[in-house]
Amino acid sequence: MNKVMTRTQRRPGTRPPGRQDSRRPGTTPPRAPGGDAPRTAPAGSPPPSVPPATPLAVPRSGGTRQGPAPQPRPTDLFADLLLAVLSGQRPVHCMLRHTAGRAYDELAWLAERGRLRTRGTRPVVRDIGYYVPRPGAIEAFARIGAGDRIRAMAFRLEQGPDLRWRCTAVELGGPRMPRAADDG
Repeated sequence: MNKVMTRTQRRPGTRPPGRQDSRRPGTTPPRAPGGDAPRTAPAGSPPPSVPPATPLAVPRSGGTRQGPAPQPRPTDLFADLLLAVLSGQRPVHCMLRHTAGRAYDELAWLAERGRLRTRGTRPVVRDIGYYVPRPGAIEAFARIGAGDRIRAMAFRLEQGPDLRWRCTAVELGGPRMPRAADDG
């Protein structure tokens, strides 16, 4: 089976994972012995040297690798884009080039009803899973959290001849968009 969970599930009340950005330190530097030492350098002293950025650790063969972070999966990108539209943070028309078929109409219909709009807490993608029914197609689901509420969103991605992923279907829990008489 090709079903995969891509984001780790957190329990309520726990802290999110630490920063993954290698350009900034993840923790504060240890304090020097003699904790009462002044925090600023005396006037006329040379500026402190900045240590070079540490390379990203790679578990393969025990070595390290310097370079860009891995690219996010299309499921992660589309889950965030769809959530931004469905929660009212972005306009629906920003998804025009990212959708195909009826998906844009479904998205506009769902956004119009404002099912993911909340007062106060901004909704976030908590977890994403996907299934690959065939090469070039992904059926994905996302758990959306806003405060203490959890909602579900499902979507389908298909890769076109230009190798770009496009959303071809979107669903939220609740009523579905009525089908037109000529759709069959």
